[in-house]
Amino acid sequence: MTPDQFVAQVQKQEAGPAYLFLGPEAFQRDRCRRALLDAVLPAEEREDGYTSHDLSQITLAEALDDARALSLFANHRVIWLGSAETLLPRGRTSSAASDDDGESTKQTPGAVLKEYLREPTPGTTIVFDANRWDFDNENKTKIEALMALLNPVPTIEFRPFSPMEARRLAQDLAKKVNLQLGLAELGVLIEALGFDAARISCEIEKLSLFAGTTRRVTLGDIAELVPNAQQTTIFALVAALARNDRQRSFELLDTLVRDGEYLPLVLTFLATQFRYALVAREAKLRNAGEIQAHFTKVGIRMWRDRAEQVAETMAAFPKAKLEKALRLVFETDVAFRDARPDDRIVMERLILALA
Repeated sequence: MTPDQFVAQVQKQEAGPAYLFLGPEAFQRDRCRRALLDAVLPAEEREDGYTSHDLSQITLAEALDDARALSLFANHRVIWLGSAETLLPRGRTSSAASDDDGESTKQTPGAVLKEYLREPTPGTTIVFDANRWDFDNENKTKIEALMALLNPVPTIEFRPFSPMEARRLAQDLAKKVNLQLGLAELGVLIEALGFDAARISCEIEKLSLFAGTTRRVTLGDIAELVPNAQQTTIFALVAALARNDRQRSFELLDTLVRDGEYLPLVLTFLATQFRYALVAREAKLRNAGEIQAHFTKVGIRMWRDRAEQVAETMAAFPKAKLEKALRLVFETDVAFRDARPDDRIVMERLILALA
């Protein structure tokens, strides 16, 4: 079951007795959790009707005993059982043994759950929460074993957003709060946040409070406000160098130093950006679409937003300045390897030469 299907189901007041929330994605999980609480627990019952347990601290049998207990203060209940991964026996990747009819397996988690589901408590919904495993090949066997153990509990999968899904989400969230966020800035933001939907939601809310609804968000705003947005800051540095804005270039370098970024890696990104822009100029590429197609054809995977960044750098830097920038980057790389007082001084010399 997808998160959208789950939300649609509970909004129709059709919440079942139990669900398995599976996967690491936090944004959709929080959305589904809020939808379930809104559908099952009226506001006046929320405090008494919601209970949270950690299955690494108590047994499943104890949690289900709580589910069977009737509350004096709430007609409906939601019981959240975290650390559901711990239900799997250690060193086991199959629940086959737990489903045997033998005397020794009657109190296994699978057997205890099946006994409860034969006569679940009316008005009570249990959520098994397993958020430690992603859906890659390494965890596939564990995920299948957990789903088999908790069968027939419906599973809602919380998979990470793809780049395109993250972009659509960011556009929807920005539109919802009337945030003036251009396509290039939007692309830099979601790439800097690793396409993490929860972080995208948080940072767009932060940007909306900072910029309001009338001022357009700039790359500089993103560089200053978004944590760990190294690429964002570096691209803003490229843009400042293209404008010959020495003061802004030094301010961005200061941001990188304060954030503890490793300056040789910063230089590597600068070199890549300048090299891509020079290749695009020499190939006489005219726009981001042609840049993306050209680099993809030669085996370099490039997102549309990155192609737009390269197009902006190509337009801002004449060919002679791109060639000069690459020579200076090479000299700076050599200087990083020599005896020197400080990496920052080496980078400052590069900025002085380019701006």
